[in-house]
Amino acid sequence: MNTLSRVRKLYEQWLQDPNIDNGTKEELKAIEGQEKELEDRFYKDLEFGTGGLRGVIGAGTNRMNVYTVGKATQGLAQYLLENNSANPSVAIAYDSRNQSPEFALESALVLAGNGIKAYLFDSLRTTPELSFAVRHLQASAGIVITASHNPPEYNGYKVYGQDGGQIVAEQADRIIAQIQTLEFANIRKLTREEAEAKGLLQWIGQAVDDDYVKAVIQVSPRPEIAKQEGAALNVVYTPLHGSGNITVRRVLQESGFSNVHVVAEQEKPDGQFSTVKSPNPEEREAFTLAIELGKKVNADVIIGTDPDCDRMGAVVKNSEGQYEVLTGNQSGAIMVHYLLSSLQEKNAIPSNGVIIKTIVTSEMGAEIARSYGVEVLNTLTGFKYIGEKMSEFEQSGEHQFLFGYEESYGYLAGTYARDKDAVVASMLICEAAAYYKSRGQTLYGVLQELYQQFGFYREVLESRTLKGKDGLAKIRQIMEEWRQNPPSDVCGKKVKTMLDYTQGINGLPKENVLKYRLDDDSWFCLRPSGTEPKIKVYFAVKGKTLQQSEEQMEELRRAVMSRIDD
Repeated sequence: MNTLSRVRKLYEQWLQDPNIDNGTKEELKAIEGQEKELEDRFYKDLEFGTGGLRGVIGAGTNRMNVYTVGKATQGLAQYLLENNSANPSVAIAYDSRNQSPEFALESALVLAGNGIKAYLFDSLRTTPELSFAVRHLQASAGIVITASHNPPEYNGYKVYGQDGGQIVAEQADRIIAQIQTLEFANIRKLTREEAEAKGLLQWIGQAVDDDYVKAVIQVSPRPEIAKQEGAALNVVYTPLHGSGNITVRRVLQESGFSNVHVVAEQEKPDGQFSTVKSPNPEEREAFTLAIELGKKVNADVIIGTDPDCDRMGAVVKNSEGQYEVLTGNQSGAIMVHYLLSSLQEKNAIPSNGVIIKTIVTSEMGAEIARSYGVEVLNTLTGFKYIGEKMSEFEQSGEHQFLFGYEESYGYLAGTYARDKDAVVASMLICEAAAYYKSRGQTLYGVLQELYQQFGFYREVLESRTLKGKDGLAKIRQIMEEWRQNPPSDVCGKKVKTMLDYTQGINGLPKENVLKYRLDDDSWFCLRPSGTEPKIKVYFAVKGKTLQQSEEQMEELRRAVMSRIDD
């Protein structure tokens, strides 16, 4: 059966299926005859990967809707019932995105329909608090409804294991095997009233919040600094219409940061993210309103968190007094230095301490860590791999986890959770700013000192968005072209090694990633995004001066991207 015939068949099945509501059927009838739109909605099932589901909201097999969410949850329920002891339970949270509450409740009611207890937060919460809640409530698994920093038309469904970390490939494969056996008629669910009456839907809130906030604040390496100097630090914060507003502000306030100005236009939850092109703290545009407020109040530091509050971006004044958005690598390097210097002052760096980062994260933080005698480990891209290592070390005692981070603005200190946490990152960057301010320094000045000591590292991420079926094929074509025909040199620099991670390098899981190291220790890496229709290209150089590193970077980017675009 060709693709068009399959699409037409699935479309008709949805229109005739008695398990699908009339509103969904009307949405589908409205696109009758729009072949390209129909193909995009039905040419495949929305893929359940190690990150769960993520896609555009709407009717169809390749869309986020209550039916794709219901099938995923039914598959998860069957997996839990087959692989867990008696009385499994699942914690569920959701962010500010469109239909997040509906998808969260649907998940809870399907779990209840399978006799599995659902702990559902009574309003939106952050992803890291969900990770904490799974561990805190000793749940069998967790679900969070979010599409992180994707555009507003997206939503997603992430699954967490018993340790509070995102499920890894082996778990995902077993859940997928369950999902693939299902039709909509197989989905078992209760009504809300039935689930509550049977004790299979339990609402959670303030008590879990209190314990989570306490756990975050306890991570502080210098709690006395916020108490003594916090009021003198001028902070601007934007939650970018997401779930971080209440929790970030509470943690900052209880730590001692009383001078926090919130961007009013971006304070309230808004699934359309109406004041930004993208609710992504990696983008300078997302900080436009925050920087305007920062100028008015003379902020020492500006922080922003994404919709599910697992990514934190920071903005600081440079030597000319202009606000500059730090990269994830720069913020990470500052936090590694601050955390380890604080522990060193108290002679508290453990002999088996470890920093964990990803293969596309800068080596600068690693060099800083090693200068303190701390080991650094690399994982594949995705915080789930960092969380997996944390749980492994918790069991073995081989290492004591100190800090984990990735270049895409994800950080975690402490072991209360197994996912990146913008709440603890906000606290740490503010604490570092307060500490250095008390010593007459700025975060930007500290960063320059680190460059002088360790080298002028420069990293850049380029991406190309290629949507739909044709885009997916193009991304595969690009990766295969670079794999089969690797360059021998780039910009006159010899390619020293090509690392093809589909081969399972250094004991890491197999993944479609290519990394090329040049003989001047610069590198670049090609990786299809796991959550968006993009191919991502990471670049890193190290120069003796800022100007030299910028020139090296521009030359490397131009050479690689011209081949990709061709």
